[in-house]
Amino acid sequence: MSRGLGERWLQAAYGDAAWLRALRPLEALYRWVVERRTARYRDGRRRVWRATVPVIVVGNVTLGGTGKSPLVAWLARHLSEQGWRPGIVSRGYGGKAEQGAGYPLHVTLDTPSAHSGDEPRMLARQTGLPVVVDPDRPRGARALLERGCDILLSDDGLQHLALGRDLELVVVDGRRGFGNGRCLPAGPLREPLSRLDEVSAVLINGEPAFVPPAGAWTFRLVPVRWRSLEDGTSHTLAPLPFHGPVHAVAGIGNPQRFFTTLAEMGVEARPHAFPDHHRFTGQELTFGDDLPVVMTAKDAEKLDAVTLERGWVLEVEAEPSADFAAWLDTRLSGLR
Repeated sequence: MSRGLGERWLQAAYGDAAWLRALRPLEALYRWVVERRTARYRDGRRRVWRATVPVIVVGNVTLGGTGKSPLVAWLARHLSEQGWRPGIVSRGYGGKAEQGAGYPLHVTLDTPSAHSGDEPRMLARQTGLPVVVDPDRPRGARALLERGCDILLSDDGLQHLALGRDLELVVVDGRRGFGNGRCLPAGPLREPLSRLDEVSAVLINGEPAFVPPAGAWTFRLVPVRWRSLEDGTSHTLAPLPFHGPVHAVAGIGNPQRFFTTLAEMGVEARPHAFPDHHRFTGQELTFGDDLPVVMTAKDAEKLDAVTLERGWVLEVEAEPSADFAAWLDTRLSGLR
């Protein structure tokens, strides 16, 4: 699907455009395939591998960005503070391990994002914890156990049923919600909304603009610092480390959320939206002037071959409620 068509379809799915009704027969086929696949894992026709340590899966039932990765980073830090030794396993979407290195791929800051994907390297940078990329989640999980991890976080792993799990956390964007409530390709859902009845918790990023599921928790993404792409130094949010307007670049699942955050901070931004996981070229980040360029932490990981002077990263962190943290600790106390 081309960039323009993909963006148009996503906007239509969240806006309940009438033309998507023509795709409902395909939606019925998609739902049948999902249900059949799930049944195979449930009745044992497909093997589920279970780790000897607790496994927390964090994922989405919708396409598009929800704030999942910042929540994974918060979970990793919180678990570390509680005395756990967490590790993160990811599919590494957008990356492919080079021939010879292969999988499982242990991610460091020296790992090219073209091999690991952008989100795993970002999580490695933000947490300093073991991060492994592997399309075979159980194999990646075993690699983390060999590193001494005693609890595992599966990033974007809700639909990867081959890895057994103790807790399932679903993240939802507060503004966009579940769109038209339809499954692909007639809507943005990866699975029917009935899937929410089976998960451990639903976490909504921001105040919901829809009726939330019963028992859902809310959290917010909070800007915490600026990071210079020129020398790596960190700067406080205010005063701004640059002056005047900026070019705001976002190749994430929901670019508008980043642009809105900048506006709320008083940053005069000229927005440039790209598809999720887009790998930038130097030409795409050259705008013919001397204005600074600001971007998300995820986008900054995709600059392997691009040098960007006067570039800035807005670092954000998830901030769940104390009640959710207490609930999580209680659930994990029975698994320790």
